[in-house]
Amino acid sequence: MYVDDLRQVIKNRNWPYNKACHMVSDSLTELHAFARRLSLKRCWYQGNTLPHYDLTPNKRIQALRLGAIEITDKQLVEMISKYRKAATDVLPKMQE
Repeated sequence: MYVDDLRQVIKNRNWPYNKACHMVSDSLTELHAFARRLSLKRCWYQGNTLPHYDLTPNKRIQALRLGAIEITDKQLVEMISKYRKAATDVLPKMQE
């Protein structure tokens, strides 16, 4: 389980906080299991660019206490790139 740095975000109706980070994993099963340990709702899951949950500062602290590993923005971008490559490698095979 990995969490990136907190960053400023724009508050809105769905996200009333001014800071957030991403929680990501190498495994979707582990991601959801860890989210349950943090009492995150499944509907908060975002499976777009890279499957993840957004975390508030307090949830980030809880995740780190439960064993999540801090990663840099660069490492997060590398994970997104790998995820996208894996997704595009599968797509042509499905179309054959």
